[in-house]
Amino acid sequence: MTLSQILIIVSIVAYMAVVIGIGVYFSRKNKSSDDFYLGGRSLGPIVTAMSAEASDMSSWLLMGLPGLALICGVADPAWTAIGLAIGTYVNWLIVAKRLRKYSHMAGNAITIPEFFKNRYNDSTNVLLALSAIVILVFFIPYTASGFSACGKLFSSLFGIDYLPAMILSALIISLYTMLGGFLAASTTDLIQSIVMSIALVIVVVYGVDTAGGLDNIINNAKSVEGYLSLTQMGNTATGEVSDYGPITIISTMAWGLGYFGMPHILLRFMAIRHEDEVTLARRIASVWVVISMSVAIFIGIIGYTLSVQGVVPRYETTAESERILIAIAGILSQRGVVLALVAGIILAGILACTMSTADSQLLAASSSVSQNLMIDVIGMKLNDAQRVIAARVTVIVIALVAIVIAWNPNSSVFTIVSFAWAGFGASFGPIMLFSLFWRRTTRLGAIAGMFTGGVSVFVWKYMVRPLGGAWNIYELLPAFLLSCVVIVAVSLATEEPEQEILDTFDAVGKV
Repeated sequence: MTLSQILIIVSIVAYMAVVIGIGVYFSRKNKSSDDFYLGGRSLGPIVTAMSAEASDMSSWLLMGLPGLALICGVADPAWTAIGLAIGTYVNWLIVAKRLRKYSHMAGNAITIPEFFKNRYNDSTNVLLALSAIVILVFFIPYTASGFSACGKLFSSLFGIDYLPAMILSALIISLYTMLGGFLAASTTDLIQSIVMSIALVIVVVYGVDTAGGLDNIINNAKSVEGYLSLTQMGNTATGEVSDYGPITIISTMAWGLGYFGMPHILLRFMAIRHEDEVTLARRIASVWVVISMSVAIFIGIIGYTLSVQGVVPRYETTAESERILIAIAGILSQRGVVLALVAGIILAGILACTMSTADSQLLAASSSVSQNLMIDVIGMKLNDAQRVIAARVTVIVIALVAIVIAWNPNSSVFTIVSFAWAGFGASFGPIMLFSLFWRRTTRLGAIAGMFTGGVSVFVWKYMVRPLGGAWNIYELLPAFLLSCVVIVAVSLATEEPEQEILDTFDAVGKV
C-alpha cells in the first residue's frame, strides 16, 4: 500500500470515527420513539436546512450528476437541476411551516404515515399501512443505491473487491443510525453537507488547473455538437446528437415535484424547533442547493476535458462516468502528502453525500416497520424502551435487505435514485399537498390517490415509457398528475370529512 493510500485511509477513518462518535453521543438522548424518530422536534434552522438538503442530494450529487453531465452534456442535468431548485424552494415555502403545525396538532405525529392517519382519523389503519408499505418499497432500493456508491468508491480507489467494501460501508452507516437515531442523522448530515461543499470546491479548483484553464474546458465542450446546448443532447461516448424538446424539458423539470413526497425531507419540516424558523432555513437550503448542483454539473464538464487529455479514463456509460470524482481524487493523491490528505477530503465528501441520505432513509424505513406496522397496525404493546430497541433492530434488518439489493456493482446510482424519487413523489406528493391545502379531501380520496400514484410509476416506467417518442416522459409527471385527478374525483364522490377533521384543518390555518 502506497503512502498516498495510507493518508487517504487516515482521512476517511477519521471522518467515520466522527460520525460514529456522534451516534454514540446521541444514543443517550433517545429515551422514546419520539426522540429516536423526530428528535423531540428540537432542530434549529441551520441543522434543519442543511440536513434536509444533504439527505436529499445523496451520492447523486457527487456521482450521478457529474457523471450524467460528462456523458450526455449539459441539457439533461441542467433541466433536472432547475426543476429540483424550484421544487426545493416551493416545498420550503408552502409545505414546511404548515406541515410543522399540522403534524403537531394532528395527534403529534412523528412519522409521515402517522400524520396521514391522524389527518383523516383513519381508524381502519389502511392509509397508515399503505403509506408504510410505499416507504419500504421505494426506500430500500434507494438505500441500496447509497451502499452501492460506497462500494464503488472503495473498490475504485484501493483496488479491493466491491462486495466487502460495500458491506463495510453499510455496517458503519447502520451503526451510527441505529445508535443515535434522528438527532445523530441530522447532526451528521450537517457535517456531511460541509464536507460535500469542501469537496466540490477542491475538485473544481484542481480540475480547472489540471485541464489547462477555463477556456480549454469550454473549447473541448464546444467541440462536441450539442454538448453545451439546453435544447440538444450531445453524447460524448457515441458522438450522437439528439433533440431536447419542450416535452422532454417539462418531463425532466418534473423532478421538482418529487420534493412534496420525500419522507426524509418532510420529517425535517416536522422536526424544526418552531415554524417561525422556517424562513431562515428555507433561504439557507435554497442557496446551497443551487450552488452545489451548478458546481456538480461543471465538474462533469471538467471531467470530459480531463478524459480527452487522458488524465482520467474515457467513459462509455453513465454507470462508469459516475466515478469521475473518484478518478480525480486518485490522481490528486499521487502528488504529495498534503494533496493526498486533500484527496481524502474529496473522497470523504463522496462518502458523506451517500451516508447523509442512507441514514435518513434507514430511519424512515425502520419507522414504517417498527412504529407504523408493528405497533399501529398489528397492535404490539411496547413501552418506550422496547420501542427504541425495536427501532434499532429494524434498522439493521432493513440494512441487510438493502445490502442484498446492492450486490450488483454494475447498477447505476442515477437510475435507481430517479425511480425511487418518482415513486415517492407520485405516491406521497399529491396527497401531502391536498392534505395540507384542500379541506374537502377525504380518507378514501387519499387512499385512492396514494395507490394510484405508486402503481402508475411502475406502469409508466416499464410498460408505457419503453414505447418511446411522446411517451418517453419521466414517470413522475404522469403518475403525479393522475394521482391528483383521482384524489379530487374520489373525494368529491364520497361523503365530506367529519366535523372534527374540518375543525383541525381550520385551526391549523388560524395559528
